Amino acid sequence: MPDILRFTLHRLVVTFFMLFALTFIIYGLMELVPANCAERYVAYKASQGQILTAADVRAQEARMGLDKPFMERWFNWVSGIVLRGDLGISCLWRVEVTSLVGDKFLLSMALAYTALALTYIIALPIGIFSANLRGGFTDGTIRFVSYLGLALPNFFIALGIMVFSTVYFGDTMTGLFSPEYAEAPWSWAKFNDMLGRAWLPVGVLAWSATAFQLQTIRALMLDENDKLYVTAARARGIIGASLMLRYPARHALTPVVNSVGYDLNRIFSDLPIIATVLIISDSGNLLLESLAVSNDQNVAGAIILMKTAAIVIMNFVTDVGLALIDPRIRKSFLS
Repeated sequence: MPDILRFTLHRLVVTFFMLFALTFIIYGLMELVPANCAERYVAYKASQGQILTAADVRAQEARMGLDKPFMERWFNWVSGIVLRGDLGISCLWRVEVTSLVGDKFLLSMALAYTALALTYIIALPIGIFSANLRGGFTDGTIRFVSYLGLALPNFFIALGIMVFSTVYFGDTMTGLFSPEYAEAPWSWAKFNDMLGRAWLPVGVLAWSATAFQLQTIRALMLDENDKLYVTAARARGIIGASLMLRYPARHALTPVVNSVGYDLNRIFSDLPIIATVLIISDSGNLLLESLAVSNDQNVAGAIILMKTAAIVIMNFVTDVGLALIDPRIRKSFLS
């Protein structure tokens, strides 16, 4: 069996067991939340003026299957996800979590992956370019901007842009749609309107990740530039972009590819706050609401599971990509 196929199968098995373990961890953490779904649902009904008793709580627990042992409930949850794509029922709204989260999660994924792509589109060429101009004015300017990106929180940048846009253009730039398209059915005009406003959350989400990768790529390139094999290549007359791309960049960018999953995790972590600041109705905003306001553990657990699964799958893809690019990785891994 070819090394790359063995490596891929091995990583696929590891990914499967990691996802399996994540379901147990996430479900267990949601169980630690004070009060179960039945108690929360009854409390919500009581807040609307209905008179409910402890017997009503027990009846709801039996209806929701919460009277069963933990392992049986966890197994039913996992089997429902795997076999039917069923993420459970919302504790408060009593609707399927899939219908509640589906479109919002797709929107979150679109924002996160676009921000991730923007991060590397900017950071890769500028980081390599900066390392090649070590010590100059341009290099110093790039370093200063990247330090700002690490120092200034994403939500602060979002607030600054909102204030500037409000003062000078009379538009807060909140939400993904203009008022006239917010409730309108999907059309080409609505899609163009979304593209005209999506640049703000995408740019803000990519802000700190780009700054971090600029610093990382520059440091890795500088380290490779000082090695003997690069000096030997210069002695053979290889210079300029050909030298940079064929030698130091090829070796320096391996750790960068390996950090794609980490950057996706960083962007997902920032997304709930950015969605709240910019008033974007996505799964990040819904997650924050489920954890801090409604305390809906089923919705929160489903969103956390989907986001962690996206990160784990991204790590699997980058691992296989690295093995394809660098044979040393798959050979050392399988030896």
